[in-house]
Amino acid sequence: MAKGCITVTKYFLFLFNLIFFVFGALIMGFGLWVLFDNQSFIAVLQESSDTVKVASYIFIGVGSLSMAMGFFGCIGAIYEIRCLLGLYFTCLLLILIAQVTAGVLIYFQRDRLKHEMSNIIQGMIVHYTGQNKTTEHTWDYIQRTMKCCGWTGPGNWSDNLLLKNSSQHLYSCSCRNESLPGTDIKVEGLCEHLSSDLPVYQTGCMTNVEKWLLENCGVILGICVGVAVVELLGMILSMCLCKSVVQEDYTKVPKY
Repeated sequence: MAKGCITVTKYFLFLFNLIFFVFGALIMGFGLWVLFDNQSFIAVLQESSDTVKVASYIFIGVGSLSMAMGFFGCIGAIYEIRCLLGLYFTCLLLILIAQVTAGVLIYFQRDRLKHEMSNIIQGMIVHYTGQNKTTEHTWDYIQRTMKCCGWTGPGNWSDNLLLKNSSQHLYSCSCRNESLPGTDIKVEGLCEHLSSDLPVYQTGCMTNVEKWLLENCGVILGICVGVAVVELLGMILSMCLCKSVVQEDYTKVPKY
């Protein structure tokens, strides 16, 4: 009976480690997306905010470590190696503590992060030139797809240095409201309009961007909660299996 329980525990631990490995791959994949994505709002923050870059490296590191621990946990469970099971439990505990600490820091620093984001976007609008820059093209893409203009409204563009020093009626081409009459529609850069009534969207992008971030944060939070649950179950099962293993038999481990 006891041997049967040990066998069940062993294979349950193997299953949880396999799931843990998959969750680790998802976290690492998200970190790589944050680091290399150039088609979403994340790209606007990448070149201006060290926080986003550091966060992406943390996600990649945690995901890689989670995948490694999932692999070693599977080996320790199948071949009943106590040292691997003990190491696995310790690393899981450290990862769980790190995740909780990071979550608490992000929660209490959310206002600071929001303020930093606002400063980055407004600074980018002020120095916008329409040249071939990833951040500028990404911001044009956001304004065009979200049908908004500026951060809090189209008035933000009045601080742009080129618009201030120009005698023409210029506006951001990506702000163009297609339902209003005006010049030919362009996807990026600055456009000229003959009248002072510019054919642009009157709502800012802040609300839509925050909604986009909240939706993605929900996905991130769901993945992190799922990983935490798997971690706790893995810790419990690893300790149960570790206590049941009287003596390690290294002859079970395949030799390469």
